[in-house]
Amino acid sequence: MPRRARLLIPGVPLHVIQRGNNRGACFFSDDDYVFYLKQLFEQARQHGCAVHSYCLMTNHVHLLLTPSTEHSVSRMMKGLGQRYVQYVKRTYRRTGTLWEGRFRSCLLQEENYVLACYRYIELNPVRARIVEHPAEYQWSSYRINAQSEPSVLVNPHSIYTALATEGVSSAKKTIENYLRLN
Repeated sequence: MPRRARLLIPGVPLHVIQRGNNRGACFFSDDDYVFYLKQLFEQARQHGCAVHSYCLMTNHVHLLLTPSTEHSVSRMMKGLGQRYVQYVKRTYRRTGTLWEGRFRSCLLQEENYVLACYRYIELNPVRARIVEHPAEYQWSSYRINAQSEPSVLVNPHSIYTALATEGVSSAKKTIENYLRLN
């Protein structure tokens, strides 16, 4: 039976999740996270995907993206997966599959879902009890989005930047309050 085609609409944000095989590790050292992020930047740029938020956990990845074409995300994830898996196999002399099948994704059409997805992704390490505050986790976009850390990878979504109409300091407080766990 053929796979069901994904519904991907240009300009509509998408939450992408990719898990390690059998929920096993897919990142083994800091160098792995750095390599993945470099490849994510290159593949997103090459295939026309805007990356709004990310979180790289030990055994899975969360991405909030907006594709420019209906094939942008699939092509980006294919290129990213190929390069990262080749890197892991070469570096750690592994064989077999690294990822658990195809990536999962869901469309985010309502503006409150986009903000909720930012929150869900960037609070992942807090929910996993890896850190107490999302700013402590270096492999997510929290510090870029909530604390204005510079990045060439992350492009805030227009719904997110609309929060700034209240003024920069007010928007930062709004964002930090929204992302707060309590």
